[in-house]
Parts: sequence; structure tokens; C-alpha cells
Amino acid sequence: MTGNRQNITVLGGGAWGTTLAAQAVRRGHEGALYARDAATVAEINEHGRNSRYLPGIALPAGICATTDAASALASAQVILAVIPAQALGQALMQLRDFIPPQAKLVLCAKGIERGTQRFMSEVVHDLLPGQALAALSGPSFAADVAQGLPTAVTIAAEDADLAKALVQALSDKTFRCYASTDLRGVEIGGALKNVLALAAGMAAGRSLGASAQAALVTRGFAELRRIGLKLGGRAETMTGLAVLGDLLLSCSSPQSRNYAYGMALGAGRPTAGLPLAEGVATASVAAQLCAEHDIEAPLMGAIAAVCAGKTTVEEAIAALLSRPLKFED
Repeated sequence: MTGNRQNITVLGGGAWGTTLAAQAVRRGHEGALYARDAATVAEINEHGRNSRYLPGIALPAGICATTDAASALASAQVILAVIPAQALGQALMQLRDFIPPQAKLVLCAKGIERGTQRFMSEVVHDLLPGQALAALSGPSFAADVAQGLPTAVTIAAEDADLAKALVQALSDKTFRCYASTDLRGVEIGGALKNVLALAAGMAAGRSLGASAQAALVTRGFAELRRIGLKLGGRAETMTGLAVLGDLLLSCSSPQSRNYAYGMALGAGRPTAGLPLAEGVATASVAAQLCAEHDIEAPLMGAIAAVCAGKTTVEEAIAALLSRPLKFED
């Protein structure tokens, strides 16, 4: 695989899926997009817009959107899977007969499967054994990338040649990709930063102040790093774009769905109807993993308890502040 023109298929017609389809076309590739919503498909094809998820943003000509998964995947050389983590397994069960065995599958959603505790790469390996696999992650709001604003991300694959080839295929002057072979570390960071973004949003919604938010993100990163190293990630990945970079972005703006969800929790507002926040499902899995691997992560546990309705934001804050004083680690 080289940086030459390729057939790239995106699975998922939300903001990030549409943005990545636009990026593929801008990069000079054939860009197909599979989405279930017929109205979204029609608007992309007829008007070059996805006003539901990317309001006010014009898409480049050439995206071929469809509700027909078989036709979208028939000639795919690279598949960008932008499917929510908790739905990935079910979706691949339905789509796997259409996925060419030689295609490169790139995971573009972040999370850990609730119930099984499987990372997304494990879900793919179980359902599509032998499929070439990578993950794309990093500090990237869809609206920024869709407008061509400068963005840098990581593409990780256990196969170094695959990672480098995908970087060449997807990078351009405003969308810079870095290669990594630490697939597990990138997956851990992408999943757990969503949980910490919930906490940052709670602090903002509770008007705890900038000092509290800075402390929370810093201590949260210490926990994330401990978890990442314990579960097989590399130290350099934890301080790179895919983990620290993504954490800083997600914990700083209501553009992050997890941050916005946390704000609603912190302010005592209803969360029904808010966009999907993957961190809510991931929080309980993260807490379970920490317990099973004997990882000290009180913040992760507190967030999981709040999301599960087992404690309030005030009670969680009080419990964290009453922990024994110690040296910083």
C-alpha cells in the first residue's frame, strides 16, 4: 500500500465519520461512506452537507454516501470504522461478510466493550481473525478537521509498515499523522481519556474553578499513565498525541461530548437527549479493570460511581479530598 489513490470506505455517518470521508477525498482517494440514515446519505450526495452533525460546513465533492454496505465495501482497500465502541461488535457481525479480507481496518472510535472488557482491537480479532488492523487517535475535533484546520493524530498498528503506509495515505498539509506500533497503548489512552473528560466537565458544571480542573486533569493523567503501563502500553505513548494530547483537548471544551455530558452531571441538568458520551460506558469497565489488576485509581472509581448513580458529585469530591495525604506519584 502506498500513498497513491486508493479506495477508502468509512463506516459511520456521524461527525467524525463524515469528516474522515472528506479527508480521504481531499487527500485524493476514492471516498465511500456507509451510513444507516437515508436522509444523511441523501444530503451528503445531493448538497455536499451533513447539517445534522457538521452544521455550516461544506464538504468536498466526491464523497459517495450510501446505505448499501455491500456496495460501499466491495472495493475497499482501507476501511475507517467510525462506529461507537459499544456497538462495534454487533456492527461487525452484520458487516463482516462484506469486508474484503485484504482490506486494512482502522479503528476510529474509542472505548472498551462493556461486559466483555475487550478493547476494540480484540473485538476485531475475534470476529475478523487475520484482518490487518490499526487505530487512529489523537486530539481532533471533527469540526476542526472538516474545516481544514491544523490537526495532528497518531495511527498505531502492531505492524510498523502498515502504520507508516496509513500515515502516508491519510496525511496532508493540515492533517498530520504520526506512526506508532503501540496499538494497545493508543487504545487505552483513547478509551480512558473519555472517562477523565467526564470528570473535567463535572468540575466545570459544578463551578469548582480552573485550579480544581487543572489538579483533576493532572491527577487523572497520573492514573491513566499507571493503568496504561500496567496493561501493556508504553511510556512514550502516554505522553504523546494519542493520550496526553487527546486528554488535554477533551478536558478543555464542551465540543467534547464527554466534557459536555460531565458538565450536565455537575450542574444537575438532565442528560437525556445529549450526544453519545462513550466515557459513561467505559467508566465502569475502567473501574473493574483497575480492581482486577490492583491499580490505584480513585478518580476512575469515583467517576464510575457517579455515572452509575451510586454517589453524587458532591459525595465523590468529598471522598477524594478526604483521602490520606501522601507524596505525589
